Amino acid sequence: MTAGRTGRARGAVGTAPKPGSRTAFLTVIAALGAVGPLATDMYVSALPDMARSLGTGAAATQATLTAFLLGVIAGQLVLGPLSDLVGRRPVLLYGTAAFAVFSFGCACAPTIEALTALRFGQGVAGAAGIVVGRAVIVDSYRGIELSRAYATLSAIGALGPVLAPVLGGGLLSVAPWRFVFIALALAGAGLTLAAVRVVPESLPRERRVEGGAGGALRTARTLLSQPAVLVPVVTMGCMGAAVFSYIAGATFILHDLLHLSATMSSVVYGVNALANLCASLLYGRLVRTRRPETLMVIGAVTALGGQLLLLVLSAAAGTHLWTFCWPLLITVASFGFLFPAVSAVGQGRGRTAPGTMSALLGVAQFSFGAAASPLIGLFGTRSAAPMAVVMSVFLALTAVGAISTWRQPS
Repeated sequence: MTAGRTGRARGAVGTAPKPGSRTAFLTVIAALGAVGPLATDMYVSALPDMARSLGTGAAATQATLTAFLLGVIAGQLVLGPLSDLVGRRPVLLYGTAAFAVFSFGCACAPTIEALTALRFGQGVAGAAGIVVGRAVIVDSYRGIELSRAYATLSAIGALGPVLAPVLGGGLLSVAPWRFVFIALALAGAGLTLAAVRVVPESLPRERRVEGGAGGALRTARTLLSQPAVLVPVVTMGCMGAAVFSYIAGATFILHDLLHLSATMSSVVYGVNALANLCASLLYGRLVRTRRPETLMVIGAVTALGGQLLLLVLSAAAGTHLWTFCWPLLITVASFGFLFPAVSAVGQGRGRTAPGTMSALLGVAQFSFGAAASPLIGLFGTRSAAPMAVVMSVFLALTAVGAISTWRQPS
């Protein structure tokens, strides 16, 4: 069977950026993948103003967040395999340009219903940068260089959740909520131009999947039938559930239990993100001499240890600033090992169809995360224990997946 019919990679890896342009290339790819934090965290603090402006309630405005998340999931599911069919650049450029258009539409939305629909479209379009960016990386690098590239993406991406609320808060202090979406539209337009200049077509015609939608579905089914691929996908999902549980639970604990101001809460998130960044940089150095599967196990076990420590401290001493923040710092820093390791291992094992593999990883991450977030509210936020329990369960599953991946032949 030919490479075109089966979607199997043949020959050398795709066009990699020249050494001098590597930093610009990875920075643009990381920025494209950061549209999720930007398009959510930048406007969360504007939800009350948005509700008043559009004459609706809190539940309706919060639904715009859900619509965006569902759009990101659906977009990855469609655009990843599509990039295996038609190439990376068309999907990346049209998707990022559409993100700018939908963002401008959100700025002009006359009703909450229109805003919700436009947010879904914004999520679908924004998924192009996330899912295609990962595929471009695996087209362009192999082995240690692939792992180091994902470490760089993780390090740069760690800045997104920190900068987005700061940028959004600063903008909202001087302008109405609609200007957040205007800023996102300008960011989308700028990223489109940057991608045109910096990101090459990395998937030659002879390595593309043939057979249209049917061929893409067969490729996904073939990938998921392989345990060496399925385990990293499920592991990414469990890790995503832990991360979303952290985001959902920590906000209430910091504000309602520890009574921190918005500024101090941002400091806590900023310190955690800095620890994540440092861990990503350390991973990039260690992966030169160690298998990413080994570093994945280290990251998973350390992250689980942080939450078990939080659970013990919460039971013994209650929820206090230091008993909460230090264990959480250990866990969040460990994500700096986990994300690049799982991405590199998963994409490496699914190299026959990088776009489809990227979609599977992304859909698992976001769908597991969306399902896990409500569990925090269900079990309550009167202490840190419910969040620690939920995160511990998913991190234990992540550790099992990491150990299984380590033991599997690649």
